[in-house]
Amino acid sequence: MIGALLVPVALSAQDAPRAASLASVPRATALVGKTSSELALAVDRYASDQTALNRRYDAGESPAQRQRMRDFYAAWRQRMREVDFDKLTQEGKVDYVLLDNYLIHQQSLMDRDDKQRAETAPLAPFQDRLLALQDARRDLASIDQAAIARTLADVAKQVDSLRAMYDPAPPARGADSARSRPTPPKVSRTVANRAADNLDELRRTMTGWYRFYDGYDPLFSWWSRDPYRKLDSALVRYARSLRERVVGMRPQDIAQNTGPIIGDPIGAEGLKEDLRYEMIPYAPEELIAIAEKEYAFSLGEMKKASRDMGFGDNWKAAMEKVKNTYVEPGKQPDMIRDLARQADEFFDKNDWVTIPPLAREDWRMEMMAADRQRVSPFFLGGEMIIVSYPTADMTDEEKLQSMRGNNPHFSHATVFHELNPGHHLQGFMLDRYNSHRRLFRTPFWSEGQSLYWEMFLWDTGKFHVSPEDRIGALFWRMHRSARIIFSLNFHLGKMTPEQAVQFLVDTVGFERANADGEVRRSFGGQYSPLYQAGYMLGGLELRALHKELVDSKKMTDREFHDAVLQGGAMPIAMVRARLENGALARNGAQPWRFDAQLPAPIPFTKR
Repeated sequence: MIGALLVPVALSAQDAPRAASLASVPRATALVGKTSSELALAVDRYASDQTALNRRYDAGESPAQRQRMRDFYAAWRQRMREVDFDKLTQEGKVDYVLLDNYLIHQQSLMDRDDKQRAETAPLAPFQDRLLALQDARRDLASIDQAAIARTLADVAKQVDSLRAMYDPAPPARGADSARSRPTPPKVSRTVANRAADNLDELRRTMTGWYRFYDGYDPLFSWWSRDPYRKLDSALVRYARSLRERVVGMRPQDIAQNTGPIIGDPIGAEGLKEDLRYEMIPYAPEELIAIAEKEYAFSLGEMKKASRDMGFGDNWKAAMEKVKNTYVEPGKQPDMIRDLARQADEFFDKNDWVTIPPLAREDWRMEMMAADRQRVSPFFLGGEMIIVSYPTADMTDEEKLQSMRGNNPHFSHATVFHELNPGHHLQGFMLDRYNSHRRLFRTPFWSEGQSLYWEMFLWDTGKFHVSPEDRIGALFWRMHRSARIIFSLNFHLGKMTPEQAVQFLVDTVGFERANADGEVRRSFGGQYSPLYQAGYMLGGLELRALHKELVDSKKMTDREFHDAVLQGGAMPIAMVRARLENGALARNGAQPWRFDAQLPAPIPFTKR
């Protein structure tokens, strides 16, 4: 019956839209199938349970929340050990390894959080006491209104006392007045900034807690309205004092997300654990060396393109000319649209990867707000492409730097990174194939694939033909090498955020405002510590795997690329084990030193 429904029929002109829709629907053989992994349902169950617990225990970092999540991870690991691993299919073994690896990492992250909490505890000794109120609300416990009011009042006084230690001392009135003033806890700018962020989050939690009772419980409101308002104000003033007196921010910096970039380095041990989770058997210093080698190749190619433009080896002068090719305000969406269509046509001609008709149709475009551009100076992509370009309320300097940093030649190299076959196609396929593995999403898979396509198209020699387009492609390639270098060095304590900004300006040719936004985004806490390194390292892993499977004629380009996309998200070492049917134990595959398999980068002149 299904097959009969998909038989082509003669259609009138009025039925053309229906014909296009029919063409986008898979054939019957693709509509009927089964999940290939025995543990797919278990992964889905785990993800649903974790989501449920995160909703239930929403007083983040409270004692009850921490203990419940530790128990949850331990119970799942115990259940996993009861599985007969040797009887699983390869797909089942892949899911077993991925889920167990995920659980181990979650436990390690909780240990890291405990260490960080101990560092901030002297600045917020009252935090657990307040979070317990939200836990009690979620437990539906009956309340003692008067006791709650006393708690709020006591904590407000404690917060004010802590804040007073950091505020300027009042004029001395006697010889002993200075000695009577308490000494504030000695903490670094990093710890103070983390504590201030925690105070903001604590205040949001308390706001939701208070609104649940206020007005609905008249006795609660009678007792708690005044002490709550004093506590809320005290938390605001204390967080501001920490940022101004210890971190070194100005009031306008706090309001506008400017000022010093702080970050929160995780150190050598933290990097060791995160690399273990990503199945990368390298020390950070080895990865930095790989990045420096990649940068050297890109710099050599950049000078060749500069000479082709008539600037000799002065590649920064050539890049200045490229940056000044920006389109006028209002025309950026048209330019992005045209580049997206150009990429689709180029991939159609070469049959490298399956891009379903619906995946060409369903992406959207939106413009990025000015405040977001301060931390995301370039466009973002996925289900939609979010275009970074000047808004009317930016300063003239901000407008110029945004236009120069998003010029057509830089954009030519990355629109496909964000849309097809990059992030948009990844999301499209992940919704349709092995969707349970979205739990294991990693930048080495998502950003790595998009970066891999940038290198793949460079290697063809047919996409970036003009020297201006080559400079655009090389700008991003140098940028991704630099990301590995500055992000790993930052977490090792060898580079400050300010040095990272200057490093991008000097070695990649960034606009300073864009470099500031890039580093601010990297260390602002929205991304995992290895996120920036994941772009090029994941791309290099896929490049090495392509050499193993495609250059050896075991797979075609299209088979390889479709298999990576349809296999679901996971560390690239597990992609390799899955595609090569490699031996797997409970603790994963044998370590893969992918740099030994890397093909030599292809100079433009040798194609």
